[in-house]
Amino acid sequence: MRTKIFALLLTVSLLFPTQAFAAAQANVSNNQVAFDFPNNAAFRATITSDSEIRSVVLEYGNEQQTCGDVIAKAFPQFTPGKSVNVEWTWEMRQSGSLPAGAQIYWRWRVTDANGNETVSETKTATWLDDDHKWKTLSEGLINLHWYRGNESFARDLLSAAQNGLKFNETQSGLVATAPIDIYIYGSTNDLRNAVLYEPSWTGGIAFPEQDIVILGISEGDLAWGRVTIVHELTHILVGHLTFTCLGVVPTWLNEGLAVYSEGKLDSASQAQLNNAIKNDTLLSVRSLSAGFSEASDKAYLSYSQSYSLVKFLIETYGQAKMTELLASLRNGLTVDEALQQIYSFNIEGLEDAWRKSIGAKPRTVSTQPTAQPTPTYVPTIAPISGNQPGGNLGTPIPTSYSGPLATPMPPEYTSGPPLSLTLILLGFCCLFMLLAGVVILGFIARFGNQKSKGQHEQ
Repeated sequence: MRTKIFALLLTVSLLFPTQAFAAAQANVSNNQVAFDFPNNAAFRATITSDSEIRSVVLEYGNEQQTCGDVIAKAFPQFTPGKSVNVEWTWEMRQSGSLPAGAQIYWRWRVTDANGNETVSETKTATWLDDDHKWKTLSEGLINLHWYRGNESFARDLLSAAQNGLKFNETQSGLVATAPIDIYIYGSTNDLRNAVLYEPSWTGGIAFPEQDIVILGISEGDLAWGRVTIVHELTHILVGHLTFTCLGVVPTWLNEGLAVYSEGKLDSASQAQLNNAIKNDTLLSVRSLSAGFSEASDKAYLSYSQSYSLVKFLIETYGQAKMTELLASLRNGLTVDEALQQIYSFNIEGLEDAWRKSIGAKPRTVSTQPTAQPTPTYVPTIAPISGNQPGGNLGTPIPTSYSGPLATPMPPEYTSGPPLSLTLILLGFCCLFMLLAGVVILGFIARFGNQKSKGQHEQ
């Protein structure tokens, strides 16, 4: 009996191969994404199956450093059938803008009437505008992308980036461990058109989670560009070394390292810091752990103080301890705990030692409990010089952790318009007022004549 059953099963398996019993897979074709940069990304596909398609889910996201694997899901509307066209649009104005150069991925998960599930291949695309003809220069871990200016311009910036990496490695213990993409927009106007929800004065932004830096640098602002590209690269390196879901890096440390990587302070910033030391108007170090002030003078002083604090720690206690401090913050220690463990003082102790080293008056001790601020970050301020467009040179505005990381422009860039321009504008205003007065007097005289004529006729 068993022999007959075995023979029957063998005959069936020969007549109907194993593949015939496998669940039929849905076919996904015309699988693509269309960008309306920087506003949205529209995903489309045509799906066919031998059985009626009952469910289609789009799984999508962008490749970045995260605390866990998070996959976004969207549920496009469609009429069930054996062949369906599906489409869903990722609105960046709702979710927040991705940086130029970010890698977007997506796939479709399809379920038919029999419960069979098909998952399409995962596809990727680079989130980038097609308005510009991008060119690329690569050296080591740096990929520099640009479209305006000759190759000499791009190589100059690439060289500055490489020098910045070397300085950070030798002086601050910050080492690049992954490729970094730098996108150079030809002007700050072009840059602002490429990002959403950033202040009108934004000149550059660093995105450590995606290893991306975007900057608006014209050939006329090359000197500013060399400095700022190093600053933003430092934010990427700090972000990599300190990435954690357990704690945060205080803003004075993050920004201080970035300014320190540029070299010494510019003369205007140094003069402002010296005046604050002389007049005892320094900001408390604990207050610099959070977002910097929205008042421009305090904002610039915040960067100068942060630089001075980092310079004090590195040049007094050595680069190795700075690396240890950053690692401790990555491991979840608070800034007070990390400072105490490595330097034997907390934030107030740091301020006391730092003030003494720069010849400032002792810290004023408050009787009120000190709040524990959360660090935030701000976009880079664009220069107002050369061929760059003008605009209001504002103050950094605090943003969320995943937002941009900042570099301020030196205070000398904030000087008002030239005196000649002011006088010309004043002259135009006076001329306009004079003409307006003549017109008004003409109307009054005409009205009086008409009234007098009417009385005379009566």
